[in-house]
Amino acid sequence: MIDDNDVARFWDANAPTWARHVRKGYDTYRDLYNNPAFFAFCGNLDGCNVLDVGCGEGYNTRIWAAQSARMTGVDISPEMIRLAREMEAHEALGIRYEVASASDLSLFAPDAFGAVVAPMAMMDMANYEGAVREVARVLTAGGFLAFSVIHPCFGFGTMRVDQDSDGRIQVSLSGNYFAAEPSVEVWRFGRAPADEQGQPFQVPRFPRTLSGYLNPLSAAGFKIVEVHEPRSSDEACEANPRLRRWQSLPAFLYVKAVKE
Repeated sequence: MIDDNDVARFWDANAPTWARHVRKGYDTYRDLYNNPAFFAFCGNLDGCNVLDVGCGEGYNTRIWAAQSARMTGVDISPEMIRLAREMEAHEALGIRYEVASASDLSLFAPDAFGAVVAPMAMMDMANYEGAVREVARVLTAGGFLAFSVIHPCFGFGTMRVDQDSDGRIQVSLSGNYFAAEPSVEVWRFGRAPADEQGQPFQVPRFPRTLSGYLNPLSAAGFKIVEVHEPRSSDEACEANPRLRRWQSLPAFLYVKAVKE
């Protein structure tokens, strides 16, 4: 069984290469597809006190801070937080970074934040239900949680998506939708040059169904107000033709829920 300690260990090992590659723009799924859609989904956070859960080395946290949100970032990986703090020291944006598991946010008081964001982090958490309860505790009434995850129906672990010679999308099952056993995915950023790739990332994954993501929100006192399945834009596909497959199927699932 993979627990929080394992998750921290994997991300500590990933951190140096991950931060370097993300900051150099090799994560094209993030930059071209996911971030533009997710930032629009979250809406204007100007002046809002926001917690970024699973912030990693702070790439997205810095974008929100530059847009005038008051940002705090937490991550389970001490090495990721070290790198985030280094960047904050180099270019101060007023961001507070802390090492914490999303399922134990006890360093924050109840009702501390007006919004919680978790871009591409919830699927990597060992205790999603506990994280949802802790997020509810630190949110003010009327505040919202917005998160993005790999789509449980169409994502990389459940479906195989290819294109034929005429460019038509071909989809086939490549996994068990109801699989519940955690696993470790091994991969690299495909855009990284060969001489920069280094060791592949080892990323813990905790498969969940749609109901596995949505029902714990209701149980924790949230009202789900919006669900979105973004389609890659024509501009993104022009910049990276591999993204064309995600004009027929969504790679990601977004959920926004308000604390009642």
